[in-house]
Amino acid sequence: MNSKRTRLIGLHSLSVLSRARLRKLLTSDPDLDFLTHLSPEQFALLTQIPIRTSRMVYQRLKDPNIMKKLDNNLRRYTIFTWFDECYPSMLRTIPDPPLVLYIEGDPDILSASFSLSVIGTRKPSSYAYPAMKKVLRPLIHHGALIVSGMAYGIDQYAHTLAVQNGGKTAAVLGSGFEHIYPSNNLSLYKQMTDHHIVISEYPPHMPPKKYHFPERNRLISGLSPATFVIEAKMKSGTMITVDQALEQGRSVYALPGPAGSLTSEGCHHLINEGAKLVHTYHDIAEDWFEKFE
Repeated sequence: MNSKRTRLIGLHSLSVLSRARLRKLLTSDPDLDFLTHLSPEQFALLTQIPIRTSRMVYQRLKDPNIMKKLDNNLRRYTIFTWFDECYPSMLRTIPDPPLVLYIEGDPDILSASFSLSVIGTRKPSSYAYPAMKKVLRPLIHHGALIVSGMAYGIDQYAHTLAVQNGGKTAAVLGSGFEHIYPSNNLSLYKQMTDHHIVISEYPPHMPPKKYHFPERNRLISGLSPATFVIEAKMKSGTMITVDQALEQGRSVYALPGPAGSLTSEGCHHLINEGAKLVHTYHDIAEDWFEKFE
C-alpha cells in the first residue's frame, strides 16, 4: 500500500473501522501512514477502538491474502477515494460523504449537467409507471441523468425508463458488487454495468445489511441537485431519503396521487410541507433547463 489512496481503500475494506473513525484518523494522520510510526496500542487510543480490534487491523493490513484481494479490486473496478480529483463534487458537499466509492460502468456519466434522483415505494400502484413515463421521458430525452437505488418498484422503473429511452442512469447499491441485491432483474443490472453506471460505497465482498439502505439513500439524494418522489407511505425509507435530501440542501419534487391511497400519503404530505407539486415534466424542467421545448 504505497500511496495514501490505496491505504484508505485498504482501511475502508475492514468492517471494524467505521466512517467516523476513519475520518478521525484522517484528521490526525492525513497520509494514513500510522503503520510506520504508531504501535497498535497507540492506534487503538487514537481511533478509540479496543486494542484487540487494533491488533486485528494491523494483522489484516499485512496479510498477503487480503492485499491480493485489494489488488484484484483495484484492477477490476474503478475506485474513487476522497483524495481523488475525480471524486463526485456533489458528494463532497453532503454532511456524511463516503470516503471510498466502487464503480462498475462508465464513471464519466456522473459529469452530466443535470441529474435527478427518483425515489419511491417498492410496491407501486398501477398509477405510478404511466405517470413516471409522462414526466421522466422528456427529461431523459433532454439529457437528465436518472439516479436511483436499483430496488424493487419505483427504483427499477426509473432505471428502465432511462435505458429504454436512450438516456443515462446511475444506480447506488446497498451491498458490494459480489452480492447484488435485489437480484430479481440481473439483465437490467448487466445493462447498467455495460452502458451506464453502478455505484457502491461498500467493498465488493460486503453482503447487504439492513442498515446499509438508509446509508446508501444519502448518496442517491447527494448525487443530484433535486429529488423526485413518486409514491411513498408516510413511514418509509423514501421519506427518510427526503429528510436527507433536505439536510443536503437539495430541491424536492413530489407527484400527487389518488386521494386515499396509502402510497400517495407521503407525497401529499411533502407537497403540504413545501415540496413542488409535479403535474408535468415542465414543473421540473423550468427550474433546471434554460431552454426546453
